[in-house]
Amino acid sequence: MKLWEGRFDAPTAKNADLFNDSLPFDCRLWAVDIAASIAHATMLGNCGIITGEESKLICDNLNAIAEDIASGKLEIEGAEDIHSFVENELVKRIGDTGKKLHTARSRNDQVATDFRLYARNAFDCLTESLIWLVESLCQKASEGLKYIMPGYTHLRKAQPMCAGHFFNAYSEMFLRDLDRVRSSRDRANVMPLGSGALAGTSYPIDRDITCDLLEFDRPCENSLDGVSDRDFVAEFLFDCSMIMSHLSRLCEDIILYSTEEFGYFEIADEYSTGSSIMPQKKNPDIPELMRGKTGRVYGHLMALLTTIKAIPLAYNKDLQEDKEGFFDAERQTINCINIMAEMLPSITLNKKRMAKAAEAEFCCATDVADYLAKKGVPFRTAHAVTGKIVRWCIANKRTLQNMTADEYRSFCDEFGDDICGVVKAQACAEARTSYGGAAPECVKQNLKSIKKRLKKYE
Repeated sequence: MKLWEGRFDAPTAKNADLFNDSLPFDCRLWAVDIAASIAHATMLGNCGIITGEESKLICDNLNAIAEDIASGKLEIEGAEDIHSFVENELVKRIGDTGKKLHTARSRNDQVATDFRLYARNAFDCLTESLIWLVESLCQKASEGLKYIMPGYTHLRKAQPMCAGHFFNAYSEMFLRDLDRVRSSRDRANVMPLGSGALAGTSYPIDRDITCDLLEFDRPCENSLDGVSDRDFVAEFLFDCSMIMSHLSRLCEDIILYSTEEFGYFEIADEYSTGSSIMPQKKNPDIPELMRGKTGRVYGHLMALLTTIKAIPLAYNKDLQEDKEGFFDAERQTINCINIMAEMLPSITLNKKRMAKAAEAEFCCATDVADYLAKKGVPFRTAHAVTGKIVRWCIANKRTLQNMTADEYRSFCDEFGDDICGVVKAQACAEARTSYGGAAPECVKQNLKSIKKRLKKYE
């Protein structure tokens, strides 16, 4: 039975029914719909809008319906949406008393409330997964404190750094994601229930009762906005998109650094696949697929923004399109976070390859210029001198590390014998001791800070 069919003489066309029905995807809202209905029925009884006996009968049977769905005894089917299904089932069990549940409530504020309850849990699940991921990154950063690797700009070797600095950089990204998720959840935790269809209700309801029962921070202050606001959906999808963006960057680095050409990382066999024709292949399919799913999540954000951009107040059926993308983005993002958190500890760091690469392609050239600048040579002059040294090395197939002190002095008298130690990759990395720098000691402090900041989300 449709909740609204009394107005119509003819039944809905079969194809229109199929097009309109949302039960195949909003069925996952059954638990929050029942929770919100129990809170609503409790409030109705407390306010004397229905009797205490009716309120208890409704709540007891809603709990029984929840138990039957959870156990598999009751299948969700035969209704246009989950809200109709629950109410119809209630009426089957207790008759006309069940029809009183919808007193002082519209499906508009009911849907909005259910979805916020579901979204609140989704934000919490995102938080839990992100905490795990940052913990995994911290584990790799601790391991990386012992190693030196090259840092890059423009995908060209730039300067040596402690390998832990690399993993801490991603922890910082995901900490920002945690902060966004937390603040988005706070904004989402406002209760629409009691807004009615759009203008509130004439019944003497007490919204604070339902607000407390459902653990919302406060009731919404404008009923029009309460039933039509989907900012929390857009924020969730944006948060997922940013998380996937950061995951995609991490995946790209892992894929790149695990190639034979780089060889800095080795992905465990458990997170790799082979080729159907080339027996030597070990492919990074897991991070590649994760990288590919980023566009899928972006698409859900763009679809939702496009849907809500021109909807007049208040509720419109367009808003039924807010859920499928949300559910998929939730599933894809959390799965990707979790598998990355699992995979990271299994990645092996190749100390020798990273250390060798950190001294190649003149990674330590900046330290040559800084050496002269610290001797009083203007930095721009020191930069030019170092550029000439690099040109000479390229022409003579030499490196900064195998030049002699006398050869350095042939370019500038300010070079001392100690220059040969300055251009070692380990020394270059250890010299970067400015706050937030790539020296191992700085990386230790950054790691300590990351762990401290992470605790406020646990």
